[in-house]
Amino acid sequence: MKAVSILTCGADPTAQRLSTSAIQQAINSAQQNDVIVIPQGRFLTGALFLKSGVSLRLDAGAQLVGSQDLADYPLINTRVAGIDMRWPAGIINIIDCENVSITGTGTIDGQGVIWWQRFWGDDERSGMVGDYSARGLRWVVDYDCQRPRNILVFESQRILLRDFTSRESGFWNMHLCYSRHITVEGVQISNSAGPSTDGIDIDSCEQVRVERCIVSCNDDNICIKSGRGREAAQKARTARDIVVRGCTLNKGSGITLGSETSGGIERVLIEDNAFNGTGVGFRIKSARNRGGFIRDITVQNLHLTDVRFPVLIQLNWFPQYSYADRGNLSDKPEHWRKLAEGVEGEAGLTAVSGLTIKNMTARRSDNKYFSRAFFIEGYPKRPVTGLTLDGILIDASEFGKISGVDGLRFKDVQVTAVENTQDRNDSYER
Repeated sequence: MKAVSILTCGADPTAQRLSTSAIQQAINSAQQNDVIVIPQGRFLTGALFLKSGVSLRLDAGAQLVGSQDLADYPLINTRVAGIDMRWPAGIINIIDCENVSITGTGTIDGQGVIWWQRFWGDDERSGMVGDYSARGLRWVVDYDCQRPRNILVFESQRILLRDFTSRESGFWNMHLCYSRHITVEGVQISNSAGPSTDGIDIDSCEQVRVERCIVSCNDDNICIKSGRGREAAQKARTARDIVVRGCTLNKGSGITLGSETSGGIERVLIEDNAFNGTGVGFRIKSARNRGGFIRDITVQNLHLTDVRFPVLIQLNWFPQYSYADRGNLSDKPEHWRKLAEGVEGEAGLTAVSGLTIKNMTARRSDNKYFSRAFFIEGYPKRPVTGLTLDGILIDASEFGKISGVDGLRFKDVQVTAVENTQDRNDSYER
């Protein structure tokens, strides 16, 4: 094993020119068990592709800075928000690999503002999303607006991601997809703003452990998914055996299962996590064309401060995004047609069962802060079954609602709900 500095291959530590070729040369020339070292400095780069048996170390003060030119991210076969399609590579890509690690205390900076503006313009209402929405195409704009991720792990196994910082990603910060035996420890996600800048997305993966991470972003802090629509249901690549433990969630939309559920989600343990000013605590979201299942989920020992929706279950989430136009799409890209091919009929109703939420405390630092203790809406035709709420203490503006549940068990649930409509927002579509 040897350490190889990217400086020896001609990388520029001042970010005045692209270092993609130099860094990739260092990776390509590495032998088994070698460590590619990103030293202190700023290194401008496009897409990089790691290989099996080789590690990447980001030293203190090291910054990998993402290029703002889409041409520096080649199109690859990947999955985007539940759809298998061609899409730009990420800044760091681990594809068809095993025994790879990214460690160290340095930073991956996606310089995401240019990509956010591409999606929603300077005013967060124009850009591509404004144009598409005006034409009734809100359901496809996220897929047409190509935005690089900071890190992609795809069809790989035995991967370690530890201690570094991911910030300002153009799209999701860290996407783990079709992979197994993944460990994410001590990573910090720091996204100031931007649409769909999720922290950590665990997508049709098995044997994943996420611990001691600190996540602040502008969408789901940590999300577990399994594909969207008929193709994902047929593949049936389930997200299973996942642990999220000891994490701190700040700005963002909490820990979420869905909305891509078509391949199924099962055997998930979420425990000992803290939420500070997060939009949601624990959430499940799906739609009537996703299908799949969510089962054997344990959520315990959560501490929430100033969280707007401590428990939020929406199985008909964000219709403008969730439901495609089923008209003539013969002249449209393949991913448009895949979006229109949902799971039909009653099979499209996600089966949620065996969900336990226990030992949760939610408090407000100011009683003028609006919060709703519970917002749970199951399907009348396929209700949530076996929901247990045990040892729950919530201070909120209002109790909220629980409907579409069969076999609801309350044990030691205490809610203080004093109506206060200041800063109220009833909807949550992020």
